[in-house]
Amino acid sequence: MINKRLLIKNLLAHNDENSFYDKKRKLNLSYKEGKAKFLKHICALSNSNPKNNSYIVIGVDDTDNKIIGVDFFDDSKIQNLINAYLTHPPIVQYENIPFPHLADDKVVGLVTIRPNDQITSLRKNIWKYYGGAVFFRDGSMSMPKVFDIEIKDANSEIVSAIENHALNNIELTLDGVFDFMKKREDFNPNYKVFKEYFVLCWAGQKKEVKDEVFFSRVDIELINEQKRLFYSALDEVSISYTDNYFTIIEYVKLGLHNNDKYYKLEETVIDFGHNGNYSIETNLLFEPPQFDKKVLHHIYNSNNALVEKLKKGLPLHPNETEDLKNLSATYLICFLNNFENAIDKLEEAKPLLKSYSKTIYEGYKLTMRILRKVKYS
Repeated sequence: MINKRLLIKNLLAHNDENSFYDKKRKLNLSYKEGKAKFLKHICALSNSNPKNNSYIVIGVDDTDNKIIGVDFFDDSKIQNLINAYLTHPPIVQYENIPFPHLADDKVVGLVTIRPNDQITSLRKNIWKYYGGAVFFRDGSMSMPKVFDIEIKDANSEIVSAIENHALNNIELTLDGVFDFMKKREDFNPNYKVFKEYFVLCWAGQKKEVKDEVFFSRVDIELINEQKRLFYSALDEVSISYTDNYFTIIEYVKLGLHNNDKYYKLEETVIDFGHNGNYSIETNLLFEPPQFDKKVLHHIYNSNNALVEKLKKGLPLHPNETEDLKNLSATYLICFLNNFENAIDKLEEAKPLLKSYSKTIYEGYKLTMRILRKVKYS
């Protein structure tokens, strides 16, 4: 089993970006431009490496390779985006890798592109790229090319050596467990060994509601691979496990006029096998709450007026400050009730919310995470 933190270090140590790996400061899949560039790089790396894995490391400064981290990104439906826009799409996995020096809410993103052995191309137009375009890596650049010769396998031995030097061992596993238990000592840290091989650690603030146990500020890591499977600073989750399965059900709090309810968002089941393999299955459970349209029209217009005041730098009244705390969630409710422009308005407000308050911006990020799950499903 590969230790993903060690793999990232080995990739970054291997000179600069090349035909089998790329590095990015961040990704933004909320906009067409960001999606298009991501798809271009997936296409180029897949075509340039028909026999070996390719990688994109996210959260690294391009100039000096400094690891700066990005927000935890748990979009399990990213393959749906790739399947929708690419012909002969490769299997792609996005993983969140914690590093000790990063803040709790930051990780390094690792995108693994599995060998495809077929020519991958854009299925349809997106942003400035045309359907049918084929991309390859030319050094550190992803470039469109006319394909008329057989692809040469130039990287398999190099990639194999990098991966072999990142294999996990008992020392790395034990260090990972001790580090997790120490770092999370204020959040009820636990660990369990599955199938005498997989070591899973988790922690969270515990609370009981009507004989049910929930956790907030949850952190779940698979220590063997040194990767974070789940992280949330705001949501409530329930956790259960058997000898073979570890199950997480994520809840989100939504409502109007401080009359909030918890709704099931998504179930994640980790299935540990006897052969040293495991699988992660996700199932969207979310049923959007429906509200009176007249009430929503009033809230939608009030939200728009708040955004305009922020744009103009006007001071907010105390009740408007309270409304601003719920702005992201209420825009989401409007969108889920067929106010199609609500998310465009929320995207417009993003930089304003980010500069206004860290807590309010965290609410924005939570809202966008819920939206990604709902849209891609």
